[in-house]
Amino acid sequence: MKYVIQVTLISVAMMLLSAGCQTTDPAPRSSIMLATTTSTYDSGLLHYLLPKFESRYGIKVEVMSLGTGAAIELGKSGDCDVILVHSRALEEAFVSQGFGTERYDVMYNDYVYIGPRAANALRESEDLSRALAGMVSYMEQNATSFLSRGDNSGTHNMEMSLWPKAGLPDFADKAWYLSIGQGMGDTLVAANEMGAFTLADRGTYLAMQNNLPNLQIVFEGDDALFNPYGIIPLNPDKHAHVEYAAAMLLVEFFVSEEVQADLLAFGVADFGQPLFFPNASK
Repeated sequence: MKYVIQVTLISVAMMLLSAGCQTTDPAPRSSIMLATTTSTYDSGLLHYLLPKFESRYGIKVEVMSLGTGAAIELGKSGDCDVILVHSRALEEAFVSQGFGTERYDVMYNDYVYIGPRAANALRESEDLSRALAGMVSYMEQNATSFLSRGDNSGTHNMEMSLWPKAGLPDFADKAWYLSIGQGMGDTLVAANEMGAFTLADRGTYLAMQNNLPNLQIVFEGDDALFNPYGIIPLNPDKHAHVEYAAAMLLVEFFVSEEVQADLLAFGVADFGQPLFFPNASK
């Protein structure tokens, strides 16, 4: 889709200009609230990008870093202006229910299974089913755990959807399965301390790997581990108080050619590879 965003931004600009010229209308707030998944925060991506937006538009972006499910619930209640999350089914439902105006592709990375360094043999698995079967065998033989975020985040929902595909529909009943109700960064720290397995987005793992000496990637590369991110402005028809004009400026910022290039560069100097890949289709 060649976003209608270009036309929308003309309207946005006119709204901002008119707000400055008319005394009868309230001026736009000098800040907006972005509810977003923990991976965009823990990876350092928002610290990298948002100062440029704030300097350009004079609009402060206040960030609420949550699991995707919690960020979407915040949007449903109208307690933010825009969401940046990564659970496609939940995002599409959010828009179809009228809480957001439209979903825009921003970027993607992938999920990776993280585990103890002693589990080297799992790295040779040819597909996801064999990798998970090997992981279960390792955990049962070595009294090791799998740590689930358990927070209704995009990562948590992805993790739960993958066990049945590997023939493990009763995963939550297993002694090795621990649901800890934490964000991505805290889950990785706990897995490192316990020598446990977990599922993580690649960007957060790479950003934290120097502080995770006991962990390594034990499986990666399966198509099922694809992880797209979308940005959605809240619908002012649902919540009249939201700063839709300013939220659309943030949307346009993220899908612009300039920021898409910044995304591809983010992480390369430190990790030898991008943490996210641009995915906007303007």
